[in-house]
Amino acid sequence: MHSAVKRQSSPHHHHFRDILHTLLDFLKKNAVLCIATLAAVITACIVPPDSEYLAYFDWKTLTCLFCVLAVVCALRNIRFFTFLARKIVTLFKNTRASILALVYITFLGSMLIANDMALLTFLPLGFFVLSSTGKKKYMAFTFIMQNIAANLGGMLTPFGNPQNLYLYTKFNIPTGEFIATMLPPFCISVALITVCCLFVKKEPLSLEEETITLPKARTIIYLILFALSIIIVFRIIPFWIGLIVIPIALLFMDRKALAKVDYGLLLTFVMFFIFSGNMARIPAVQSLFGSLMSENPLLVSVLSCQVISNVPSAILLSQFTADWRALLVGVNIGGVGTLISSLASLITFKEYTSKTDGKAGKYILLFSAFNFGFLIILTVIQSFIL
Repeated sequence: MHSAVKRQSSPHHHHFRDILHTLLDFLKKNAVLCIATLAAVITACIVPPDSEYLAYFDWKTLTCLFCVLAVVCALRNIRFFTFLARKIVTLFKNTRASILALVYITFLGSMLIANDMALLTFLPLGFFVLSSTGKKKYMAFTFIMQNIAANLGGMLTPFGNPQNLYLYTKFNIPTGEFIATMLPPFCISVALITVCCLFVKKEPLSLEEETITLPKARTIIYLILFALSIIIVFRIIPFWIGLIVIPIALLFMDRKALAKVDYGLLLTFVMFFIFSGNMARIPAVQSLFGSLMSENPLLVSVLSCQVISNVPSAILLSQFTADWRALLVGVNIGGVGTLISSLASLITFKEYTSKTDGKAGKYILLFSAFNFGFLIILTVIQSFIL
């Protein structure tokens, strides 16, 4: 009798366990989105929704981000980046040169396709190169260097990091001034990363041959669409043109690319816009951040990133300062540091633990040592430059 009752109740128990497991899995995969939503909801209780909410959203930033993400997904689907990266990696015959190549590809990638997309594209390549050549011992180091390269490489272009796109639009920063401001920390970052990679031993390695043939017509069209996304970022043509042309083109050529767009990232932005818009309307927050940002905008920006990540820091702190240079540099170099200082760092951590049976402890120690080293050097140097 007892076992029959037990048997009857077990499907419900399993069903509940499945729901809980799915929920926890969703929370783990979308931690930043969940935190952003919670922050938006809490601040919405303090500042009830009204007509002013509509002014929170930066539609141009959201459109540019969507266009770039969609085209990059299409290029990834035809294995364009794998093709490109393999070409570069096969030129190098030892571990040091290959790791340097992987890191530089990530650097370059983050400038063109944004830091998180560069990591999603090139971390699997790093894993592929090191695992297929029996050099897994360099995995943690390579992933950390690729992560730092993605966060700091993206700082040079307005579309390299999501927070750049937002600040570039909000303050209407001239492109020349943007690049001139970000060039010193960028050059220091390249030098530091190169020095770190030079400590890797020169061990010979060889890659298995694989022929990747790119579909010519698709590649050309996707590259034209990518160029269109970049032109929109640089304010040469209105952003709504991209919002019409790119989805229509991909509907006919690659619907999967539209489905694979990181809508979670776009929604995260929406939630952060609500959160920061509300925070800027709370008098106590206004006076606190106003005084802090007038004292030392660079240091406040860097420290804010360590606690609430770089994108929300940029959106929030931009409400309290006109010194876009210090804010821009701060939220870029602030992307290194803690594991939550950048969405890209969480992506790397997730990729690493999924590929190495969750060896998290050692990775976090190594990650923290390199990241805080970079953060301190860059902050000290920049405080003298700005």
